[in-house]
Amino acid sequence: MSRRNPLVFPAVSAKHTATVIFTHGLGDSGNGWSFAVENWRRRQKLDEVKFILPHAPEIPITMNHGYRMPGWYDINLTNKVSIGGGVDSIRRNEDEKGILESRDYIRSLVQKEVDSGIPSERIVLGGFSQGGAISIFAGITSPLKLGGIIGMSTYLLLSLKLESTYLPSPVSSAVNAQTPILMCHGNADPVVPFELGKMSRDHLQKLNFSVDWKEYAGMPHTAFPNELDDVEEYLAKVLPPSPEAGKSEL
Repeated sequence: MSRRNPLVFPAVSAKHTATVIFTHGLGDSGNGWSFAVENWRRRQKLDEVKFILPHAPEIPITMNHGYRMPGWYDINLTNKVSIGGGVDSIRRNEDEKGILESRDYIRSLVQKEVDSGIPSERIVLGGFSQGGAISIFAGITSPLKLGGIIGMSTYLLLSLKLESTYLPSPVSSAVNAQTPILMCHGNADPVVPFELGKMSRDHLQKLNFSVDWKEYAGMPHTAFPNELDDVEEYLAKVLPPSPEAGKSEL
């Protein structure tokens, strides 16, 4: 599958100690989230962090009558404008092959960072909508310990076979069982409904994953400034400056 190279924002400081891989939603591109990187950096709390914004390949989307657009996996819901209109249907008809291909691609980006010298515990996976779904799935099933996982306006993938196929038994032995997960959702979301987001949160918490839930009154399927501030605060917490930061060389 042909993929464009991700959009990369190098660390601002000379010392690159951490990386955030943030994944866009259906029909978008990494460029669509460059504004968020600028927002997260405006208070200079994340100067050591490199941001990688991948681009999804163009694939046919069944829900959109087979029209090709950037997507991390197919949504096989005909005549549905909202995945919330068919929660049971989407669980039965998930594009498992596409999900696993995207998961593996995100894993490869993580591995490249590790190979370059960044500890996996200093890498955060995050994303919006489809990108958030892939980030959560890739994160909780990752064989490497991550620094954090972010899901904005999103839901849990492959939930019907998560424990039986993709997580160890007991789930508490999963590498990222204690990795802090931030989930953000607006209560006026018409695309990935608020209730679906809460169901996904509840499922993860039932499995004893560490989930911090943020909800936003009146927010549709987008990102409000206060949500971006919450993500910035989370990133600053899970990716604090390295002990050497700020030390002048002799």
